[in-house]
Amino acid sequence: QFQTSLNINYMSQPLLCASRAAFAAVKSDGSVVAWGDAERGGDCKRVHLELVGVTGVTATSGAFAALRNDGSVVTWGHRDQGGDSRTVKDQLSGNVQHICATESAFAARKEDGSVVAWGHPEHGGESRAVQLKLTQDVDRIFANKSAFAALKKNGTVVTWG
Repeated sequence: QFQTSLNINYMSQPLLCASRAAFAAVKSDGSVVAWGDAERGGDCKRVHLELVGVTGVTATSGAFAALRNDGSVVTWGHRDQGGDSRTVKDQLSGNVQHICATESAFAARKEDGSVVAWGHPEHGGESRAVQLKLTQDVDRIFANKSAFAALKKNGTVVTWG
C-alpha cells in the first residue's frame, strides 16, 4: 500500500523518501542516490548529472521529484506517475519552494504563489479546470491519494484531482 511521510515543516522537503517499490535519499553533498525497482524510481541514472544541490525529495507511488537549491525540480521514475515532467519543464526551472504528491502526480508551489501540476490526470496531474485560480496567492498545498488542495492566502481552498 502507498504511504507518504508526515512533514511537520511544510516548507522543507524530506531527505529520504519512498515510492511504492524504491527509495531516494539526499546525500550530504546534495547529490541523490536511489535504489529499488527501476520502473518505480529506483534508477536515477538518466538524470544523475542534474541531481546536484538537492535539498529534498518527494515521491508518488512510482516516481520521485527532487527540489534543488536553485528552486528547480528534477524528476525520474514511471512517466505516468510524475516521473516525466517535460510538459512543465519550463515552469519547474526555478522558484519552486515546495512539492507535494498524490499517489500518481506532483504539484509544486512557486515563490510567486502559483502552482504547477504534472503526472496522472486522474490523481491531480491535470489542473486546467482550476488553473486560473492557481496563478497566484497560494500559501500551501496538500494532497491525499488522488487529489490536491491549495490553501490560498485569503483562506479559500482550490481542489483538483
